[in-house]
Amino acid sequence: MSRKIYVQSSNKLAWVGREQAFIGVRSISTQIVRNRMKSVKNIQKITKAMKMVAASKLRAIQVRAENSRGLWQPFTALLGDTPSVDVKKNVIVTISSDKGLCGGINSTSVKTSRALFKLNSGPDKENRYVVLGEKAKAQLIRDSRKDIEITLTELQKNPLNYTQVSVIADEILKNVEYDALRIVFNKFGSVVSFMPTTATILSPEIVEKEAEAGGKIGDLDSYEIEGGETKSEILQNLTEFQFSCVMFNAVLENACSEQGARMSAMDSSSRNAGDMLDRLTLTYNRTRQASITTELIEIISGASALEG
Repeated sequence: MSRKIYVQSSNKLAWVGREQAFIGVRSISTQIVRNRMKSVKNIQKITKAMKMVAASKLRAIQVRAENSRGLWQPFTALLGDTPSVDVKKNVIVTISSDKGLCGGINSTSVKTSRALFKLNSGPDKENRYVVLGEKAKAQLIRDSRKDIEITLTELQKNPLNYTQVSVIADEILKNVEYDALRIVFNKFGSVVSFMPTTATILSPEIVEKEAEAGGKIGDLDSYEIEGGETKSEILQNLTEFQFSCVMFNAVLENACSEQGARMSAMDSSSRNAGDMLDRLTLTYNRTRQASITTELIEIISGASALEG
């Protein structure tokens, strides 16, 4: 028969046997705490490893992203970048990542894309999405499935290069009709900062129209044209080349932002795991001490009963 031990807790008397837990008393098994500590340590090892992998990838991509900025800057000087231009057919190219655990960069791109979609909506206007990356696709497909024209995933399965991006750009130009292409991406600032950015590419017809209207678009008439190509053909080639260059830079900038955000997220997770380990260690020590104290009380009580 189990010997009864009376305990005062929260103004209530509760009794327990040797193999029963206290009724009304907060208790926890040391084995449960030990298993939890082991799980948290394993998670901390994983997050630290993911942080190191992200740092290694970031160093490789950052140099290429900085070098790619020189590709699109001449086009901005020549053809301009007018995000406020009012056109009928807008194609919003949303660039995101295929993997998660990188903070809110994908949600930021989706929010910016939705804001552009709403801003350029109207009775005589047409807006379409082109989505790069699994994460933006999963978010936009919920409420804008009918507006998505093209989806591309696993873009970073192989190392990014201009040839790969130019093929994607050519595929987009062949399958969509547009007056303006609005590329939404995250421009890399540092490991802890990125800036949501929109680059605007106009069709050759809109470029000519804006130039004739005295807009901010560069005037090709001030340049000497060699060869037998017409102005329209040159504008067509320039806009296609501009789109592929801006896309290449945008994909690299977004990849840098992704790795930087993942480094920051994994660093925060590692520190949170360390704080949780400290709390679990304290709980384990307290639980162990309470268990030892209970065993001593039982031994002393048993010895006193025998003496009596």
